[in-house]
Amino acid sequence: MTSSSVVSLKIMWILFWMTDVGFILYWTSTAFGLIPPEYAYNDYTNPILVAWNWSFAPIDIVISVTGFISIYLWRTKRLQWSIWALISLVLTSASGLMAISYWAIRGEFDLLWWLPNLFLLLYPLLFVRSVALSVSGNKTLVRL
Repeated sequence: MTSSSVVSLKIMWILFWMTDVGFILYWTSTAFGLIPPEYAYNDYTNPILVAWNWSFAPIDIVISVTGFISIYLWRTKRLQWSIWALISLVLTSASGLMAISYWAIRGEFDLLWWLPNLFLLLYPLLFVRSVALSVSGNKTLVRL
């Protein structure tokens, strides 16, 4: 494995941890009503929007679980890490795309909500190709 692929992999794991822990913190905060109203999304008390927001919980939790599994498998030197990482990356991007699409359709452009969701949409794209190559038989993370 080249030094650049090791750096890329370390960056990916940092982003996984940030995302996975971030989702757990977000959903815990949401469940306990800890997000101040001024930081919540528009119409956050509307039952339809509350249901819409909670519809993301399953995919976000699966993202966290698959991310943590992939990190564990990498640390224990098991080749299956890449399959779990690919699942996590694709679901993360899909989650970000779904949220951005919703806000765009509504014509709401609040950076507080757009920036995290653009992060979720875009960061996985930096790693999907390399991880997919690893899944398909190349046993190392290759440089993009």
